[in-house]
Amino acid sequence: QLSFPLKSALLVIFLSVSLFHFKPLFNPTRKQTLTHYGSNNLTVRNNYIIRFTEYKPASDHRSYLESNLRSDGWEWIERRNVAAKFPTDFGLVSIEGSVKEALIEEIERLGFVKDVNVDLSYNRGLLGAGGGAFENGRKRPGKIFTSMSFSEEKHCHVSGLSNSSINWSRHLLSQRSQVTSLFGADALWRKGYTGAKVKMAIFDTGIRADHPHFRNIKERTNWTNEDTLNDNLGHGTFVAGVIAGEDAECLGFAPDTEIYAFRVFTDAQVSYTSWFLDAFNYAIATNMDVLNLSIGGPDYLDLPFVEKVWEITANNIIMVSAIGNDGPLYGTLNNPADQSDVIGVGGIDYSDHIASFSSRGMSTWEIPHGYGRVKPDVVAYGREIMGSKISTGCKSLSGTSVASPVVAGVVCLLVSIIPENKRKEILNPASMKQALVEGAAKLAGPNMYEQGAGRVDLLESYEILKSYQPRASIFPSVLDYTDCPYSWPFCLQPLYAGAMPVIFNATVLNGMGVIGYVHSPPIWHPSNEEGNLLSIRFTYSEVIWPWTGYLALHMQIKEEGAHFSGVIEGNVTVRVHSPPAQGERAVRTSTCVLKLKLNVVPTPPRSKRVLWDQFHSIKYPPGYIPRDSLDVRNDILDWHGDHLHTNFHIMFNMLRDAGYYIETLGSPLTCFDASQYGTLLMVDLEDEYFQEEIEKLRDDVINTGLGLAVFAEWYNVDTMVKMRFFDDNTRSWWTPVTGGANIPALNDLLAPFGIAFGDKILNGDFSIDDEQSRYASGTDIVRFPRGGYVHSFPFLDSSESGATQNLLLNSGMNKADSPILGLLEVGEGRIAVYGDSNCLDSSHMVTNCYRLLRKILDFTGSNIKDPVLFSKSVKQDMPLYEDDNHLSSRRTDVNFSMYSAVLGKDLICRTDSRFEVWGTKGYNLHIRGRNRKLPGYDVIDLGRGLNSTIDTSNSRRPKFTEKNKGDYFGNRYLGEQLDVPELVASQWLVPAVIAITGW
Repeated sequence: QLSFPLKSALLVIFLSVSLFHFKPLFNPTRKQTLTHYGSNNLTVRNNYIIRFTEYKPASDHRSYLESNLRSDGWEWIERRNVAAKFPTDFGLVSIEGSVKEALIEEIERLGFVKDVNVDLSYNRGLLGAGGGAFENGRKRPGKIFTSMSFSEEKHCHVSGLSNSSINWSRHLLSQRSQVTSLFGADALWRKGYTGAKVKMAIFDTGIRADHPHFRNIKERTNWTNEDTLNDNLGHGTFVAGVIAGEDAECLGFAPDTEIYAFRVFTDAQVSYTSWFLDAFNYAIATNMDVLNLSIGGPDYLDLPFVEKVWEITANNIIMVSAIGNDGPLYGTLNNPADQSDVIGVGGIDYSDHIASFSSRGMSTWEIPHGYGRVKPDVVAYGREIMGSKISTGCKSLSGTSVASPVVAGVVCLLVSIIPENKRKEILNPASMKQALVEGAAKLAGPNMYEQGAGRVDLLESYEILKSYQPRASIFPSVLDYTDCPYSWPFCLQPLYAGAMPVIFNATVLNGMGVIGYVHSPPIWHPSNEEGNLLSIRFTYSEVIWPWTGYLALHMQIKEEGAHFSGVIEGNVTVRVHSPPAQGERAVRTSTCVLKLKLNVVPTPPRSKRVLWDQFHSIKYPPGYIPRDSLDVRNDILDWHGDHLHTNFHIMFNMLRDAGYYIETLGSPLTCFDASQYGTLLMVDLEDEYFQEEIEKLRDDVINTGLGLAVFAEWYNVDTMVKMRFFDDNTRSWWTPVTGGANIPALNDLLAPFGIAFGDKILNGDFSIDDEQSRYASGTDIVRFPRGGYVHSFPFLDSSESGATQNLLLNSGMNKADSPILGLLEVGEGRIAVYGDSNCLDSSHMVTNCYRLLRKILDFTGSNIKDPVLFSKSVKQDMPLYEDDNHLSSRRTDVNFSMYSAVLGKDLICRTDSRFEVWGTKGYNLHIRGRNRKLPGYDVIDLGRGLNSTIDTSNSRRPKFTEKNKGDYFGNRYLGEQLDVPELVASQWLVPAVIAITGW
C-alpha cells in the first residue's frame, strides 16, 4: 500500500496534469481604480495560502520561501495542530497590504509554488434564527454560505409540492424517534454489523469526551483558534449521534463506529480554508474511512477547498455532504455536495415527499455553455430526526444536515459488512455510491433533480455490496422520456428534427480504481431501424479521476426524421479501463450501459418554436452578479443559474403546457438559423454582444421575420456603487459587475430598432389585461419608435438618482407614468420589450406574468394581437427618445472581460449548437433568411453559410497546458477592486467533474 507522502505526490501530479485548466482571470499588476474609504484601506496584514507542488515538512516550505524571496513584508504563520507532524502541501503567510501585489507575483514565480490564495473564512448559521451570508443587504463576516443548513422545525409545514398544509404532529413519534428502524438497521445489527472498525471523521463543531451517548470516541482534534475540543453549539454532537449514538431514545446507525471529531468551526461558527486544509490532510494521513461534512454554499470555485476534496476522495475516503437547504428553489445545490466524487444528500419527510427546504438541481458548474449533472445523488429522511444534545438527552431537528449524517451512518454500517482486510479492495467512493444509487427506492412524485436516485435503501445496498465486483457504471443509467415526472424536463418535451441538441449529462462511476480511461468513443446501439434517425455526439472524460467522470450526450434527430412520430430505443455503451489492482496483472475493464427511450414528434411549426438565449447569462460565481429584485435583502447574489430548468423551470412548464417548444442556445446569436424559430426569448441577460450578433439579429428580425422578446432588469451605476461592500475575509471590495441585467449591452443590441432602456429602478403594483402584477426593481423604456405600442404605469423610482424625486412625491405630488412594455412590428418581424424579469423567475417571484408572456409570444411568433395590448390608446404617435448622454453607461471601474464570454473572446459556436456549426462562427450573414434550411426540411444547404469548418473528431479531447509563469491562473489573490474571489472553469472540458462546458 502506498505511503501517505507518495500517494499525495501522485495526487499532485493528477491535479496538475488532468484536472482543471483555468482561464487567466486577472492581472495582479493591473492598475486599481476603485477608491477605498474610511478605515477599510488595506494597510494591515492579511493571511494567504501558498500551495506547493510537493508534500514536505512545513519547515522545509518555510526555508524554501526564506531562501528564495528577496522582498520583505511577509511572515510565516506557524500552524500548531496535530497535522504538523505530517508533510503538508501548503503554507500560511501574512502579507502586508502595501506590498501584496508585487510579493504575490514574486511568490508565484517560484518553481515549487502552485498558487497563492486568500485564506477564506467560512461562516454559517447553525441553530440560530435566520442564516446565510447576508442580512438586510449587508454581508456577515465569513465566506459566503447559503441559508442555515440545520434548523429546528415546527410540526406544521407547507409542502413544496403543493399548497396543502401537512401536519407531521405526533402520530409518527415512534418512527421519528427511531429513524434507524425505517431503514432496517436492526436487521444488520442482528447479523453482527454495527460499524465496528470503521473510522468516521465528523467535520463540525466538536464533541465532549465524556458524552454518555457514545461508546467509541477515538480522537478529538481542534483546528480552530479556540483552545477547546468541546462542542459548545450542539451541531457536531447531534451529527455524531445520528451516525453512532447508542441512547435508546435517539439511536444512531452504527454505534460501534470509531468517532474522530474534527472541530473545524468555532463557537461563533467561523472557519478558515487553512483549517480545513490541515484537517483534510490529517484525515488522509490517519486513513479515515468515511467523512461527513454538513456545510455548503454556492461557491464551487474555491479552488484550494475543491481540489482538496478531490484529494480526500482520491485517497479512498468516502465523503458525504448535505446538498443544501435552499429549496424549493432549483439550481441551489451547495458545494461540496455538488461534486461528482461526493455523495450529495437531499432531504425527505416521513411521507416520502421532498422536503421543501431541500435544495434542487441541476448542477450549475456547466452553465451557460453546457448542461448540469443530476444531483442530489440520494435522499434520506431529514425532518424531525432525533439526535444527541450537547451533554445528555435527545432532541429533534430538521434539515439536509440531518439527512447527511443519516446517510453517513448508513455508509458506516455498510462499510462494516466487508471484512476489514478486504475493505480497501472493494470499497471506495465510487463503489459505495454505486451501491447507494442502485439500491435506492425511486419515489413516485419527484423528478431526478429533486431526488437523484431516490430514497436510500440500506438493505438493498447491503445486498449489492455483498457480491460486489469492481466495475464502472453510469448514473443515471436510464433516460426514459416516457417516465414522467422522474425524467423531467426531458419527458416534457420530445425530440424533433432541426432542433438544437438536447444534452443529457450523466456521471461515470468507476469502482475499479481511482483513475480510469476511456480509450474509444461511446457507441449508440439502436434497438430498431427507427433508432437510426437519432444522431448522438458525445463529450466525455477521457481521464476519469478521482473515481468519477462525465458522459454527455448531444442528441439530434436527423433530417429524414422530420415527419417521424414515435419512440426510439437503444443503448449507449462506453468501455472504461483502469490499471490492475495490487497483485493483479490484467488491466481492469468494464462496459457501461446507458439505456435510452426517447419520444420523437414531427418538427413543430415555426411559430411554436422558441429559442432561449443562455449564452449571454452570467451568474455567481465568479462575479458579484447582484440579485434581480432589490427588495430581497438576505440573498444578494444571482447564483441559481438563470436556466430554463433551474429558476425558470415553472415558466418552462407553463410554455410547454401552452404548446410551445423551447430550445436552449448556449452559443452566440450567429449560431442559430432564425428562419426556424418564431421567437428569440432573451431574459435577464448580463453579458455583452459581438458586433456580428448585433448585425445578424437585425437581419433576422427585419428580413427573416424572427420575433424578439426581451425581459430586462434594473441597471443603475449609482445604486451599484452603493451596493458594494468591503469583505473582511478577502480584504477586498466587492462591487456588482453589472446590474440585474446589462442594460448598456442590451441597448446596443436593440439600437438598430430604435429601442433603449433607462436607468430607473421601478417598483409597484399594476394591472394589465386584467392580470394583477408586481413590478419588482424593473427598468423603464426611454426609446421606442413611432407607431409602436407602449404601456406606462405610475411607479416610484428607488434608484439613487430617483431618491430626490421620491421625496417630492411623498410630499403630495402624483407619481409619473413610466413606460415598461413596448410592442413593435419592424420589417418582417415583431419585437416586444419589458423592463422586468422577476415575474418569470421563480427565485424571488411576487406575482407571475405568464399570461402576459403567452400574449407576447402569440404576437412575436404568430402576429396575434391582443386587443388590450394593442389598444389605440397606447399607440405612439411620437417616438420616445432619450439623448445618448442620458442613456445608461458602462462602468469604467470594473474589468468586465474577466466575467464575459464575449469581451476578449473569439466568436465560436459551441457544442450546444447544431452539429453542423460546431467550431464555426455560425451562419453566414449574407444568405441567412433566404433559402437557408436546417435538416428535416426540403431545402438544405449546409455547404454555404458557414464561415469555417472544423474537424469534430477531436472535439471531446481536453487540452491540458503547462502553467505559464506569465499567466495568472485560479484564485490567486484578491485586489482592492476585485469583486469576488475569482475563478472560472476552463474553456476546455474538465475530465473528472465538469461536463460539456463547450469549447
